[in-house]
Amino acid sequence: MLAPRTVILGSGFAGLETAYLLRTHLGKDDADVTVVSDRDDFLFKPNTIYLPFGAAEKPLHVPLRKAFQHRSIHHRAGVVEGIDADRGVVHTRGGTPIHYDKLVIATGAAMNPSEVPGLREHASQIWTPGQMHQLGEHIQWIAQNARHGHPQKVLFLVPPGNKCAGPLYEIALMLDTWLRARDVRHQVEITFTTYEQSFVQAFGPKLHELVTEEFAVRGITGHTGVSPDKVGETEVVYTDGTTREFDVLVAFSPYIAAVSYDGLPMDNRGFLTCEPESRAVVGHPEIYAPGDAGDFPVKQAFLALLQADAVAAQIAGEAGRFEPTSMCVMEMFDKATFAQVPLRLTGDPDSPVEVDLNAADQYRVGTSRTWRLGKKTLGLYLPTQFRHSQPSNLRRHASHLVDEVFAGLLRHLGQPF
Repeated sequence: MLAPRTVILGSGFAGLETAYLLRTHLGKDDADVTVVSDRDDFLFKPNTIYLPFGAAEKPLHVPLRKAFQHRSIHHRAGVVEGIDADRGVVHTRGGTPIHYDKLVIATGAAMNPSEVPGLREHASQIWTPGQMHQLGEHIQWIAQNARHGHPQKVLFLVPPGNKCAGPLYEIALMLDTWLRARDVRHQVEITFTTYEQSFVQAFGPKLHELVTEEFAVRGITGHTGVSPDKVGETEVVYTDGTTREFDVLVAFSPYIAAVSYDGLPMDNRGFLTCEPESRAVVGHPEIYAPGDAGDFPVKQAFLALLQADAVAAQIAGEAGRFEPTSMCVMEMFDKATFAQVPLRLTGDPDSPVEVDLNAADQYRVGTSRTWRLGKKTLGLYLPTQFRHSQPSNLRRHASHLVDEVFAGLLRHLGQPF
């Protein structure tokens, strides 16, 4: 029996992981695998948080041409315009139709700041490298004014519709450390506001408590359960009638699907409706949507990799199911926080995921300088794997990574895990 022709839309975490794992499962010559994307490199987006603080962008871009050639993966450059699910065809802008037996939609998410009046015009966004560089200019401006004795206000904003605000928390905490190193922190008021009822709500009470404590120690004023009504040039008006002024507003906008696929089931933000464990699009067992293109409520790189692992196994005819245990490292410059969080879907649109108490022994949160080594290690490991046409293998090694590496380091230092 011939292996299916598989077309993968997108070359982000979910797309590359699926492509490389299929080659691992099926070998070079046993399947026709094609990746369709509008770029020939991979951007390691988690580490763009360092760009506003002077880090170089070039190391975050991983060229893919040689990796695809090495693995006998076809690459079609193009912008996806839609699919014909009945005929099994992908349409790209100005290109010839691409036929498939199995389709993996991994075109990810995009930002929609226009949902909040004034947000696009007056806020610094943190989605693209260019926006991160622009934020860096604003941060330098803040520090310069503070150095000349002018008090400054930096306001952070998470509006409704955002699906993973972790990077915004990182930037707020990193900014505090960065300003202290320049001896101007006392001149800068930092405020963090989020529509969620707790900080990093999806990741449960342990992370909320940790962020609350960090904010208190660092003098960051935090507010939960507040949503913006509109954004002006120097202030945000919230739906509860309060206003907060700013010199710089840093926001993580509402998420929407990057590409809309007419004819396929989707939620109100354009994310494809999937079977929870298989990530197959509902009613279309030959189409999968791992990562940010699908409707899993939390958009995060590690979860995208786990979903891709499950999809690749199923296409290869093996057992595969998505078990949503998130792992993340939250950078603060002076230290970092590691979190491993088993999640479950709730069916509640206001709080769609929560910590899975049936796996409470896997719910771990810890803070230490040592965790920064984990952040740096992942920042080197994952791009290197993709550069050499290898899957991440994080699903296989996650428990080992936590229990034997990180926990071992902390025990060596005499710190609690």
